[in-house]
Amino acid sequence: MSTLADLILGLAAETIAAIDLTAPLSESTPIIALPAGHGQPWPFSREMISHYDAAGPTAYWNNIRLSEHTGTHFDAPVHWVSGRDGLDVSQVPPGRLIGPAVVLDFSAESAADPDFLLSREHIQRWQDEHGPLPEGGWLLYRTGWDARGGDPAAFLNGGHTPGIEPDCAQWLAGKTSLLGVGVETVGTDAGQAATLAGQPFPCHWHLQGAGRFGLTQLRNLGRLPVRGAVVIASPLPIIGGSGSPARVIALIERSAGGVA
Repeated sequence: MSTLADLILGLAAETIAAIDLTAPLSESTPIIALPAGHGQPWPFSREMISHYDAAGPTAYWNNIRLSEHTGTHFDAPVHWVSGRDGLDVSQVPPGRLIGPAVVLDFSAESAADPDFLLSREHIQRWQDEHGPLPEGGWLLYRTGWDARGGDPAAFLNGGHTPGIEPDCAQWLAGKTSLLGVGVETVGTDAGQAATLAGQPFPCHWHLQGAGRFGLTQLRNLGRLPVRGAVVIASPLPIIGGSGSPARVIALIERSAGGVA
């Protein structure tokens, strides 16, 4: 039997679970606010086209308006100035949208300090216990922030959200083969990333500059095993797009330690 047939059988028999890592998208989805004088991303909004009425008696559908970086979304390399000559979201090969994942859980540290920053030392200690980061895969950074998703003010937290130290982001981009980093917060960088010494917005600067990707506003990372999940990220292939809202799915074996 082929590998793909085994996968379908596993899904049907529920020995393999598909876990949705995507936050539902609505008018209340939290969105980042940029400093005064900068352009601002649009929050999600919709306008009805028809709802089985005179405007369209057989159809219900809406026009929608939002930025490329609203809700759970994918950051392409071209999103940041350091990656301006890199791939736009439509140019990312589909094989690079699927990869193994590990979950680094620093939710306790983030609960104690909303400005917590992941360091190289944190990752080294994690690797000493759990093994290496996955080749060609994702580092999923769990902070517990998804629990705040229903309250935009608590989710944005006045700009105080966890992130990654500049030295660590540079190391991940330059010394690993990761596809990228996935986070539960509004962006891959810490809320106070503009003020970090060295390189402000280090995840965007180093990861996008190295042709890597970002996934943001993930949820349900606590349902995944520490390692063994496969992540499928599905952004829209917007020509010239810097990113896109995405449906992000993780496949796990129920015996792998995840909670389905």
